[in-house]
Amino acid sequence: MSSELVRARPGADAITPAASPAALSVAPDVWMSPGLSNSYCVATTEGRVVINTGMGFEAGHHKRLYDDAAPMPTRYLLLTQGHVDHVGGVDHFREHGTVLVAQRNSLACQADDERIHRFRVKRSMPYWAEAVSKADRFVKRQPADDPIPAQSVAVPDVTFDDRYEFDLGDVRFELLSIPGGETIDSTCVWLPARGIAFVGNAFSALFGHVPNLVTLRADRLRFALPFIESVQRVIDLEAELLCVGHFAPIEGRATVRRELERVRDGVQWLHDTVVAGMNDGKSVIELMRDVTMPAGLSLGEGYGKVSWDVRAIWEGYAGWFHARSTTELYPIEPTAVSRELVELAGGAVPVVAAARRRLAAGDAIGAVALLEHAQAADSSDAGVLAAFVEAHEILLVQHETEHLDDFANFWLVGWIRHQIHTARQQIRESPA
Repeated sequence: MSSELVRARPGADAITPAASPAALSVAPDVWMSPGLSNSYCVATTEGRVVINTGMGFEAGHHKRLYDDAAPMPTRYLLLTQGHVDHVGGVDHFREHGTVLVAQRNSLACQADDERIHRFRVKRSMPYWAEAVSKADRFVKRQPADDPIPAQSVAVPDVTFDDRYEFDLGDVRFELLSIPGGETIDSTCVWLPARGIAFVGNAFSALFGHVPNLVTLRADRLRFALPFIESVQRVIDLEAELLCVGHFAPIEGRATVRRELERVRDGVQWLHDTVVAGMNDGKSVIELMRDVTMPAGLSLGEGYGKVSWDVRAIWEGYAGWFHARSTTELYPIEPTAVSRELVELAGGAVPVVAAARRRLAAGDAIGAVALLEHAQAADSSDAGVLAAFVEAHEILLVQHETEHLDDFANFWLVGWIRHQIHTARQQIRESPA
């Protein structure tokens, strides 16, 4: 189970577009405007610095809040990563003389997003449909005389490799590369005199949870050891306040250190356990099934999951070939022979009966495996679809019941609900 602090924080379902009526003070002369990712504003005697700008359509809201809290020129824009929910409002915040600073890989990170944009949008819809709906409502509520800013492509004026420092008025800013985080350009913005570190989503969209070393929506594979090194770089700062990408900052030097060390040590244990299992000849499926985090190191699984990171670590070292089947080496779908298998079973009816026996025995995922073959053979069979819905409803209840005291996984729940919705729609559209 995750730490008490992490359990007290909101889950991913609470992530919504910018809506705060005022900028939230998180430290003297430092404000936060929550949104699809947090934006921050730091006031100095020579102007303000904005750290992350949200999505393009949120930028007008963020800027209005900062204009009220710190009505001064925006001298610098700083990015903790190149994802769209951090860079989208850059153009709206730019003024004459504003300097945009980002890690050197920022444009490469944005290019990755753009390169597979259509693919990722399709992958993302089962999970973010509600957030998109909320965003649409947000846009419609904006003042009619204040046009919605377009999504920016953030081209930095200054880039750096490992470290960049500057002074503005009475505040010193240090930007530190932490490339093992969520993106290849992940950056920590550090205010040494104030003990404040801004890390965005470097250590997961939900701080204190298992990091997503692989994402269901589609991202580059991430690696455990660079992630651990990046966490350690932030630990070494001895921050008093850790400003993260979603929800309230983490306060207190001892608390920040304790929570970061738990993340570091948990991921290190997971990495070492998977590597040991690989060397002992265990398959990725065995490790996904059997590896569980020790109580003192366990992290939330509301965003990432231990079993998924097991697979990411295994495949990060060994690649996609698991040496289980000749079919791995050929372009053949897992369901390529489903029709023949269902025919051999005597049709869909006995397959559904076998699936229901699995359900009765408590094996819902085994039932899904059977039913997927039956669906591949005949995607409109109402009996197959009804059993498929039932199996997924059981999986959903099982998962949510297992996490009553912690966090249900945002991605797993989103996928299961999407499967239920799609199958129900197919039932409605099937011939009587």
